[in-house]
Amino acid sequence: MKRHRLAGSGRMPALHLQRGDALLVVDVQRDFLPGGALAVPDGDRVVPVLNEYIALFAREELPIVFSRDWHPADHCSFQARGGPWPPHCVAGSPGACFAPRLKVPAVATVVSKATTSAADAYSAFERTCLAEWLHGRGRRRLFIGGLATDYCVLATVRDALAAGFEVMLLVDAIRAVDVHPGDGARALQAMRAAGAHPVTLAALDRAVHA
Repeated sequence: MKRHRLAGSGRMPALHLQRGDALLVVDVQRDFLPGGALAVPDGDRVVPVLNEYIALFAREELPIVFSRDWHPADHCSFQARGGPWPPHCVAGSPGACFAPRLKVPAVATVVSKATTSAADAYSAFERTCLAEWLHGRGRRRLFIGGLATDYCVLATVRDALAAGFEVMLLVDAIRAVDVHPGDGARALQAMRAAGAHPVTLAALDRAVHA
């Protein structure tokens, strides 16, 4: 397997893709894209960048995981049930599908979350077996990107760190809802403070071709 040098922030040592790595793409679904029921501003811009990361991990035969909201029609997060959000990502609906241009390999693993009416889940690890599945396959480090920075990405990163994974945050492949101005920036700061390492595709490309 090729070893790619990876440069992140100034405080992060040089790294290489290893057999213990995995890619986790968080909730890049139609309802979170412009025009969707719960659109993330510029959410569609993460798709081509994530496709580059997906291609890299696929070439290296490293695990690729896609999480998705997969709600029942009466989910507790919906406004009709007293929740904060409009109906979105209802299981089996077009809005719950992954972004049309997102390249989901046939061998990828899909994790569905918030699948019952009474419980919400922002994190891909909440009420799923994802942590156990990754640990069972010797994964130690996760590269995480997707939607949205200040909700599901933030919660997923926090849970990944709590579960003992090292986290590489794909800062060029995330976008924020920013319900309150600055939420995305605060979430990014919180993830870095918790121990997530920021990574960009440009830094990876420079390292690969150095």
